[in-house]
Amino acid sequence: MGDNQEKSGLRLHWKSLMACSLITMSPFQYGVDFTMIGGFQAMVGFLKVFGQPAPNTALGWNISHERQQLISSLMTLGAFVASCSAGPTATYIGRKTSLWVSVILIYVANIVMMTTDNIAGLYAGRLVIGLGNGFLMTFSQLYIQECSPARYRGLMLGAFQFWTSFGSLLGAIIDNFTAKIDGKNSYIIPLGLIFIIPAFLCAGMLFIPESPRWLLQQKRTEDARKALTWLRPDEETVEKEMEDIENAIKLERDLASGVSVWDMFANPIDRRRTILSVAAVSTQAASGSMYMIAYKTYFFEMANVGNAFENSCIVTAIGVVAIMINMTLITRIGKRKLFLAGGLLVCGFSQLIIAVVYTVHPGTSATGKSIVGLSIIFNFAYNGMISTYAWVSGGELPSQRLRSYTFGLAAAIGFLGAWLCTFTAPYFINPDSLNWGPRYGYIWFPSCLVAAAFIYFFLPEVKGRTLEEIDEMFEQRLPARKFETYKCVGPAALEATLKTGKIDEKVYRRHSSESQKATSENVEEKS
Repeated sequence: MGDNQEKSGLRLHWKSLMACSLITMSPFQYGVDFTMIGGFQAMVGFLKVFGQPAPNTALGWNISHERQQLISSLMTLGAFVASCSAGPTATYIGRKTSLWVSVILIYVANIVMMTTDNIAGLYAGRLVIGLGNGFLMTFSQLYIQECSPARYRGLMLGAFQFWTSFGSLLGAIIDNFTAKIDGKNSYIIPLGLIFIIPAFLCAGMLFIPESPRWLLQQKRTEDARKALTWLRPDEETVEKEMEDIENAIKLERDLASGVSVWDMFANPIDRRRTILSVAAVSTQAASGSMYMIAYKTYFFEMANVGNAFENSCIVTAIGVVAIMINMTLITRIGKRKLFLAGGLLVCGFSQLIIAVVYTVHPGTSATGKSIVGLSIIFNFAYNGMISTYAWVSGGELPSQRLRSYTFGLAAAIGFLGAWLCTFTAPYFINPDSLNWGPRYGYIWFPSCLVAAAFIYFFLPEVKGRTLEEIDEMFEQRLPARKFETYKCVGPAALEATLKTGKIDEKVYRRHSSESQKATSENVEEKS
């Protein structure tokens, strides 16, 4: 047991963790972009180019809700389109090449946004940067899920979410300082940040391998072995993992021929995995987070809540702290459905209270302070309890054979929910439309309750399990409550079970013994 624990240590897995840590930087510019574009809509320099005078508002300038909708939502619409195509794209060109393509799209889009004075050019840039973001967010997570050791998969996806939040924080801070500039530089300077991390990511990818699982699915066995040898600490680990991956792929090919979009729904097992993956990722949109992330600066400005940019920085910084706390816990504590369901409840009630307070006492100083305080609670709950666990669960649950298709669909529907939120929010919060302001929280309270109930009753716990073990548990048609205590028997025994209904006793004992050792390690790790 001591040897096994040593093999799973951080130092022995430093190369795979280094590779995955590089990839976790992918969403930095996504966070920067999402926060900055919301801040731009509260900048006089931006509004003078793309808005119109509005003497009755706090800034003296405003932007029509139609333009506001398109500027914010076209990025998520592009991400939706890109994620929809993730399955076939990943099948043919792999994870790394897809990431390089996404960076090129992001650079082209950013150049357009920095150089145009035309609203149509800005719309085009927002759509293209959405395509790049969709590829970047989807394929980076596929790489992390497939290349990180099972024990550290949650940690790496926690780091992934940290970079999203850190990008948001940096974007909010830069917006705070450049908002005071009178002219186009107030928004062009922040846009320059988007070039930095993707360049570093592209350079780093020259030195790390492609996903071994993808290589094996392409029947490039030797390339897969070389990639896995680079990623894992010793030959014994490589051979064991190669065997498990090959057996899992073989079993899936025996159970279904070919891969297509319809396979995600063709049988009850894949259909269940697809629904759960989609539901897990969709909790981000269901929480109302896209409205809070995309429009919080504008929302604070129109609600007359102190210094909108400074308050936005505070709220975002608290979210980064929550992610950092989460990263220390995610490898030690499972209970993902408790975190997701609990986080959704906190987010729902915080938005409900914001709406009630603003309804009873709109525009007062006490109400403003309450809105900022409750927004901090919301952001802490979202970042610490929802965002990371949503992506972790959504990425782990698909089958090996359909992973790129299922996770691509989950990401696409998640982005579709984000688009729907960012597209409709201006109707509710803009003074030129319904002018609900903080009362928009009334809509997201029931959404959070419904999502929390589904997650609590149907999401299984798969912390510390390999992707092959997760395949086995779904093939055995376990109810969600039994996933955490189930002892896996291995691909060979599972295949015998599925084909004959009986388990070979020798195979069962060998794999059951290995599973019991792994379970003991998990128990010690939790204690």
